[in-house]
Amino acid sequence: MPRTSDRQTAPVNLRMSLEVKDLLRLAAEREHRTLSNMLERLVLQHCEREGIELPPDRAPGKNTK
Repeated sequence: MPRTSDRQTAPVNLRMSLEVKDLLRLAAEREHRTLSNMLERLVLQHCEREGIELPPDRAPGKNTK
């Protein structure tokens, strides 16, 4: 997997409960990560565990929005 600095990024606006945000912040602090990086890591871990993959036309390197 490419380093985060080598990948394109896109802004995401989402809402979550204050409790979940606090848990995310605590988890990120424990691993010395930003909130964005922690959330990205959790999503990637979940997808790997569940066998969720991008279709070939959405694979890294393709122009996606």
